[in-house]
Amino acid sequence: MRILIADDDPQILRALRVTLGAQGHEILTAGDGLATIAAASTHPPDLLIVDLGMPHLDGMEVIRTVRGWSQLPILVVSGRTDAADKVDALDAGADDYVTKPFAIDELLARVRALTRRSSAAAPSAPVVTLSGVTVDVLAHVVTREGQRNAIRLTPTEWKILELLVRNPHRLLTHGDLFTQIWGTADVKETGYLRLYIGQLRKKLEPDPSHPRHILTETGMGYRFEPDPPTEGRPGA
Repeated sequence: MRILIADDDPQILRALRVTLGAQGHEILTAGDGLATIAAASTHPPDLLIVDLGMPHLDGMEVIRTVRGWSQLPILVVSGRTDAADKVDALDAGADDYVTKPFAIDELLARVRALTRRSSAAAPSAPVVTLSGVTVDVLAHVVTREGQRNAIRLTPTEWKILELLVRNPHRLLTHGDLFTQIWGTADVKETGYLRLYIGQLRKKLEPDPSHPRHILTETGMGYRFEPDPPTEGRPGA
């Protein structure tokens, strides 16, 4: 299992890397909030362990951002012991909360419980259609009906499309997309994002100048509208 550990304390990172690595897990680490978002988007983990008090973006913002595109288990490991902090973290989307200092055996038990729960509840990755184009998130393939060859997307185009597909009907703000794709909340260069959206529309929309699926919410961001379920289709 791939575990991303986010904490600005090098000693905590080292201890958890050794402890969880000894259990056979692949360990990624990040020392601040922006680095955590970047790591989670480029190398999606099976579990995120996050501290609340981190620079650049605090742990609460990291949880909210990750929840914008993923339902992976999130375990907070924090020195904040106030009940209000625990409630806020759980309301933001965390699945469990352990306070520092913690017993290693307890932490390992929480990790096992979260991964069992996630395995039992994990939905299959979405397959959506839009005007004759099929997007298979799990296979990382986009195909057009009647054509044998897949539609080629750049890595960044795919990241943007996957975020949109995983969040149908939901507004993804410029800040959401910049943070999740490039690891920064700086949205001054929205033209850069518009360029990628335009390329996706050219490849996927039947009429790119009048998009039906990748919609602009002026001044705010973008929203994805797949084809509605057809009667008789599985899951419809």
